[in-house]
Amino acid sequence: MTEASGDLWRRLAPRVLAALVRRYRDFDAAEDAAQEALLAAARQWPEEGVPEDPGAWLIRVASRRLVDGIRSDRARARREETAARLEYPPEPGPAGDDTLTLLLLCCHPALPEPSQVALTLRAVGGLGTAQIARAFLVPEATMAQRISRAKQRIRAAGAHFDPPPPDELPDRLRTVLHVLYLIFNEGYTASDGADLHRVELAAEAIRLTRAVHAARPDDGEVSGLLALMLLTDARRPARTGAGGDLVPLAEQDRTRWDRAAIDEGTELITTTLSRAPIGAYQIQAAIAAVHAEAATAAETDWPQILGLYTLLARLAPNPVVTLNRAVAAAMVHGPAVGLALLDGLADDPRMARHHRLPAVRAHLAELAGDRDAARADYLLAARLSTSLPEQRYLNARADRLRPPAG
Repeated sequence: MTEASGDLWRRLAPRVLAALVRRYRDFDAAEDAAQEALLAAARQWPEEGVPEDPGAWLIRVASRRLVDGIRSDRARARREETAARLEYPPEPGPAGDDTLTLLLLCCHPALPEPSQVALTLRAVGGLGTAQIARAFLVPEATMAQRISRAKQRIRAAGAHFDPPPPDELPDRLRTVLHVLYLIFNEGYTASDGADLHRVELAAEAIRLTRAVHAARPDDGEVSGLLALMLLTDARRPARTGAGGDLVPLAEQDRTRWDRAAIDEGTELITTTLSRAPIGAYQIQAAIAAVHAEAATAAETDWPQILGLYTLLARLAPNPVVTLNRAVAAAMVHGPAVGLALLDGLADDPRMARHHRLPAVRAHLAELAGDRDAARADYLLAARLSTSLPEQRYLNARADRLRPPAG
């Protein structure tokens, strides 16, 4: 399949899977049939061209595969009536509505939250098992088992492709937002590969979050997440140099930032903070807005950012918040203060193999003038990272600190 066809499939995959699950009520079988339709497209589209309505084509082919499977099942006698009713492929429904309902189905209360997130990333975000495993800081085999068990539980729970009851919606929506956040993060900074960004993933996360926001415009955290994505993605044009190398925030050409996205995100978070109960996504969006307001890195209001991270650490503590708070503290009070905040993460098993901890420690050690420690941590971070642009950046930082020869 061509690269263009592959990108088209990624955009259409949630729509195809959602249409199948809505009609046939079997998540696992629907996913298998959707994959078979992809293989058929990979064989036919390069020779015959992409159909005028590729989504409808994929749904029809997947439906035929799924119905054939029903008919060949050993329980054919019990399921003949069902197969007859499913003779005709479903008409494609509204793509946005189906995708959102699929998001909520993947966040069914029968699943523990980690499985909800993993299944949604797989079914709607299009991420591979290895990428999801890195997002959760767990081995790939563990994540594969988690996704398999999640699909089995969805089937055992008899979950239907319908909106959840009102009393379940807040918890399901909270998980959906977390999933969209992870999808966006994978798109903004790819966990592996030659490219820093996976633009299609970030764009899909923003599109889905806009759809959730349209359905729930008064929800502060939905608005906060959308604002955060817009304000963060606005920096993307300046995050890479001519050769695709990573450009850190302090060195970016801010005239290349997407001003329209910044204006939209800033207006959205400003309005939301004035009317909605405070939430973690809103605080992160406010931090991104403070960065966006600074015309240069030197003009950044670090005391305000430190205050926001301190609030975020109380509201939603996690190792990544501690890392970012340490940087802000170093910018306000000096690198020694930031390094002291990192000490508590050394024994955190979630950070044991994550490159972010030594990368931040190296940055703060460099600010403190400890070139040897900084170089050692940059090299360690480069070894732990699976992103080629990040590896090149971290190794380049280490090389700058190499002792002079002789």
